[in-house]
Amino acid sequence: MTNSVYTPETTKKVRRSRTDKMLTGVCGGWATYLGIDANVLRIGLVAAVFLSVGIAIPIYVAAAILTPEEDS
Repeated sequence: MTNSVYTPETTKKVRRSRTDKMLTGVCGGWATYLGIDANVLRIGLVAAVFLSVGIAIPIYVAAAILTPEEDS
C-alpha cells in the first residue's frame, strides 16, 4: 500500500490569464485549467449570453471578480 503525499505540482488551480485575455482573462484561465482552446469557451460564453437572455453576464462578472489573477 502506498501513502498519498500532497505535492503542490499535482494541484491545478483556476486563475485568470494575464496573457490570453480579451476582457478580464476569465476564459483564458478556464481554458488553461480545462486544457481546451480559449476561443471555444469564448464562443460558448457568447452563445450562453444569447440563449440565457443575458443571465450569463452576471455569472461572468462574478467569475472575473472571484477568480484570482495568475502570478507573474
